[in-house]
Amino acid sequence: MRGSWRSKLTSSLFVLPYFVCFALFLLYPLASGIVLSFQDYDMLGSREFIGLENYKNIFTPGTLIHDLFVRGLSGTFKFVIYSVPFLVIVGLALALLVNALSTRVQGFYRTIFFMPYAISATVMATIWMRVFDTDTGFLNILLDKMGKAGPHIGWLNDTPWVWIALVFCTIWWTVGFNMIIFINGLNEVPEELYEAARLDGANAWHRLIHITLPSIRSISTVVLIMTIIASFNVFAQPFLMTRGGPGYETTVLLMNIFAVAYGQHQGGAASAMAIVLGLIMMVVSTVIYRLLSGRRG
Repeated sequence: MRGSWRSKLTSSLFVLPYFVCFALFLLYPLASGIVLSFQDYDMLGSREFIGLENYKNIFTPGTLIHDLFVRGLSGTFKFVIYSVPFLVIVGLALALLVNALSTRVQGFYRTIFFMPYAISATVMATIWMRVFDTDTGFLNILLDKMGKAGPHIGWLNDTPWVWIALVFCTIWWTVGFNMIIFINGLNEVPEELYEAARLDGANAWHRLIHITLPSIRSISTVVLIMTIIASFNVFAQPFLMTRGGPGYETTVLLMNIFAVAYGQHQGGAASAMAIVLGLIMMVVSTVIYRLLSGRRG
């Protein structure tokens, strides 16, 4: 009994640092945000409990908070729809490509494709703003040298080019993370399945469809849900590269939450908007997980 008690104590001590960090950096901010969402907080120290007033304003047409929320949510949904399929498919394609290489060079290409993920948002935005600049950007200069006639493309100023630019730079910046997860999943697929399929005359496409994809379905679900959540939390790319333009086309919800909190000093309203965004992400992620789980069944 004494040994069992000591073993439990030792296990608890190993878990304790994680639990402290979890409570300090996740549970406490979450609880504080929920409490703040029921208050009129002007970010200068004044607090007043107002119940559900902030949430009512979000869902009441004609209020400023409602307009900012709907406009930002529209931009966020557009980014999710445009970016998530490419982030998942390109991540899987890179994983398949790297996994097909010889083991001597796999590490090199993993590093090359993952490296952009390690750089900061500011550096990423600076690089791609130089590439997509209308007048002096590398891409438009390259198009000129290739003989393209007509005015320069406003990659960061006009639709639909602005979405193409944002999605492309997001793929370059973050797809390496998905690639690494897919590679780990591919490494768990038994090689005997591929050997048996080759003996039966299955080509590469059939092996992909009937062996690889079914074997990594759970990993693919995890990647899809994580990518959706990350895309819902988009902020740096439109904030740094387009400032939400042209007009409000690329204004995403986190930008408007930031504006409400620090521009209008309405911390309670901003917290309520963030809580609703979190609930939307939970609902979307749950629905997708249930759909994919049902399809597996």
